[in-house]
Amino acid sequence: MLTINAELLGKCFVAGAKNLEAKKEWINELNVFPVPDGDTGTNMTMTIMSAATEVASLDKPDMKSLCKVIASGSLRGARGNSGVILSQLLRGFTRVAENYDELDVVTLSEAIEKAVETAYKAVMKPKEGTILTVARGISEKALTLVNDIDDIEEFVSILFEEGEAVLQTTPDLLPVLKQAGVVDSGGQGLIEVLRGVLDVLKGKEVDYSIESGKGSGVGSFAKITAETEAEIKFGYCTEFIIVLNKPMTEAEEHEFKEFLENLGDSIVLVADDEITKVHVHTNDPGKAITKALTFGSLSRIKIDNMREEHQEKLFKDAEKLAKEQAAAEENAEPAERKEYGFISVSAGDGLDEIFKGLQVDYMIKGGQTMNPSTEDMLNAIEKVNAEHIFILPNNGNIIMAANQARDLTEDKHIHVIPSKTIPQGIVAMINFIPDRTPEENEATMTDALSTVKTGSVTYAVRDTEIDDVKINKDDFMGIGDKTILSAGTDMDAVIKEMLDKMIDDNSSIITIYYGEDKTEDDANALAEKFGEYYPDCDCEVYYGGQPVYYYLISVE
Repeated sequence: MLTINAELLGKCFVAGAKNLEAKKEWINELNVFPVPDGDTGTNMTMTIMSAATEVASLDKPDMKSLCKVIASGSLRGARGNSGVILSQLLRGFTRVAENYDELDVVTLSEAIEKAVETAYKAVMKPKEGTILTVARGISEKALTLVNDIDDIEEFVSILFEEGEAVLQTTPDLLPVLKQAGVVDSGGQGLIEVLRGVLDVLKGKEVDYSIESGKGSGVGSFAKITAETEAEIKFGYCTEFIIVLNKPMTEAEEHEFKEFLENLGDSIVLVADDEITKVHVHTNDPGKAITKALTFGSLSRIKIDNMREEHQEKLFKDAEKLAKEQAAAEENAEPAERKEYGFISVSAGDGLDEIFKGLQVDYMIKGGQTMNPSTEDMLNAIEKVNAEHIFILPNNGNIIMAANQARDLTEDKHIHVIPSKTIPQGIVAMINFIPDRTPEENEATMTDALSTVKTGSVTYAVRDTEIDDVKINKDDFMGIGDKTILSAGTDMDAVIKEMLDKMIDDNSSIITIYYGEDKTEDDANALAEKFGEYYPDCDCEVYYGGQPVYYYLISVE
């Protein structure tokens, strides 16, 4: 294999995306902090699948149109730092690839080099021991191979092996990884994408379908939409597994596939020595099942009426449209553009009300438990009719997506205040002064972030040790701005130890935001204890309603 055309590159991309999706929970488990958040695996999967869905809908794309969809889909779908970096890797790769009808080893190497260059430029302070290190190692290896190898499968196989080797060095570059006993989760995600690509190049059987049902290109099953409903020739999506009495011969496999093709369409038949997986759209599922029984017993039989499913989808789409219209009216732009507007990421109805009281125009749902995408940011920017819009990400893992949305916006001036916690976002809003210039406000709001410390109280999802703090699964944890400050089975003791490390001689105000799993009485009882422990500090209590985190506690 000396070249890759657009069709094959599309298949490689979808296979890489789906392999990452299959491994996302495992990758989440590699996160250093054992918090119950959707994190690296989820963010990278949602980023790449937003592009893979669009790729799957393309019908015989050329290289330029394919690259455009990969770049734009991943950029807008990017979530979290790992997702943004992945989107930048794809963006850089496509900038080179779009200029060729087919890619060989030389042009692939150029594209990989551009991918790494683009990703490093997107990160303000690149840190080694991360996905960037793995990507750079792959790129450097590619450059050493271009004069010696022509075969693309061999080329990618060596790059995959190099990537895995570099990944194993990440704990030596980041001490926190070594202490937690894990490799970098973002780097592992990149390796899983490459593993899917290599499967295609090696000719392995790959299911290119996108589970969301979107797309009919690059080997996926037929898309069911209002426009195509009349074209549903075969109404039953039929799937099952044959537990074979004996291995199928090539002749039997060919004969069975021909039988299915005469019975319907969207045929997928994947056979090995013990089982055969079958998928077919047909008007007579019984015939497919009867024929399959001649080869063995059946399991996991699933028959769906696509016409009924489509009717249900139309109703759901109508309900969704009505809700979107209502939300649009609620957040409708004023008749005249104002000078200043504000967007805040928030998680919890109580926190929403606090930000609304501080004159925030639009709340993006998300935060720790689900990082918003660049597309979410762009949609919010569109709905706020202001010349200058200040965005409060309120999470360190969302800042890059906000910056990416800023860079993609042309008709408004976007100012990203790099708030890493909800209390930082609140303090930033308190320090906004309307009479000052946008630049002065940006500087003042950013400076104010350093005046507040944040502690978050949640539970551990696995055993680990971080910065000499031993943590057992289900322990309560007190997490500071930079690391885990305390852990144990007694929540009050964990909170006390966390606060002791946060409070100093300059501290004067403690603010408690209680989550959806705590009551006002719980929070007031905690405030009373703080009054005893820290008599020089005033204590305030607010309902936050945030999930996962029992309390958010700020110290100023």
